[in-house]
Amino acid sequence: MSLPIDRLTNTARFRRLSERFHSELQRTRPCSPAARGELGREWALATPVVLIAGDGIGLEVTAAMQAVVQAAGAEVAWIEAMAGLGAAERYGDPLPAATLDLIRRYRVALKGPCTTPVGKGFRSINVRLRKELDLYASVRPVSTLPGVNVPYDHVDLVVVRENTEGLYSGQEHVVVPGVVESLRIITRTAAERIVRYAFELAQHSGRRRVTFCHKADVMPLSDGLFLNTARAVADDFPFLEFEEMHVDHLCLQLALDPSRFDVLVMENLFGDVVSDLCAGLVGGLGLVPGANLGQRYAVFEAVHGSAPDIAGKGLANPIALIRSAAMMLTHIGQRKPAQRIEESVRRTLAARRGLTRDLGGNGTTATLTQELIANL
Repeated sequence: MSLPIDRLTNTARFRRLSERFHSELQRTRPCSPAARGELGREWALATPVVLIAGDGIGLEVTAAMQAVVQAAGAEVAWIEAMAGLGAAERYGDPLPAATLDLIRRYRVALKGPCTTPVGKGFRSINVRLRKELDLYASVRPVSTLPGVNVPYDHVDLVVVRENTEGLYSGQEHVVVPGVVESLRIITRTAAERIVRYAFELAQHSGRRRVTFCHKADVMPLSDGLFLNTARAVADDFPFLEFEEMHVDHLCLQLALDPSRFDVLVMENLFGDVVSDLCAGLVGGLGLVPGANLGQRYAVFEAVHGSAPDIAGKGLANPIALIRSAAMMLTHIGQRKPAQRIEESVRRTLAARRGLTRDLGGNGTTATLTQELIANL
């Protein structure tokens, strides 16, 4: 039986972009009549994944991602959903309940950049997603890529960030006029599960060291609890190295020699800052994938913004979302197409053909997508 598909939106622009990239895919990889006859069966066997294109350049990079994922041989049925400015205009909410319901139903989502309307009382889309779905672990792999001109070589680390507590728990209030108090929430339960996740990630991916980032000298109760919890978890993994480092000293060491680090784990605000810092070490947010993981749900995303200044101009770099899609494919067990995508990204960057302006080229979203498909 064919897969039921829920479609919250089919914006004309997104459809045109998607059709253009898929037309190019068919031109470069002709499909035989026999293969076309198999499409219905493949769709029925495909893994459903909720797709949130977002807004701004999100529509363009999402269309490019779909073309590359299809060319890589992945079996995915995209379940379209809305978030961002378009959702706010249509439903009065930048993150509609229907979108959350789809993610709860299908368990896995891939999200393009979304804009939260400013000054209208809406809470950040990303923060709401993490809280509503208990996506407690933000995972940001950062590695040196060929053909990217940066001062550092041999960077290969993963930033693991606690996603649900800290100052981003959103609990703040006015004490008296002119004085606002924000609460920094740290619980032993959340601290233990994020540190344990970091150790298990290191164990299963062949990494050797976990570095815990904190500021317990300034915040002895909250970060003291987090640090003591991290030490207790570390005792369960004696075969892995464990080190503790103040957040300011960690930033200094990352600037001096990031190649010495392996897995970094920290609370929410520190992780927000350090993960972007680490992305800058290897070329910026346009190259780095991201995932938000929980016990039950997983949302993969490009971590850069929606860049409204270049939206619709065909200049956006889709690599971050394409690599996030590769992470998603690994998560759902489709490792071969994920590996093909990662290898294609490396070949394309090394060849330096068709690259967008942020990567030092004069190409477009379309030319970069064509190179990525050709290099699969």
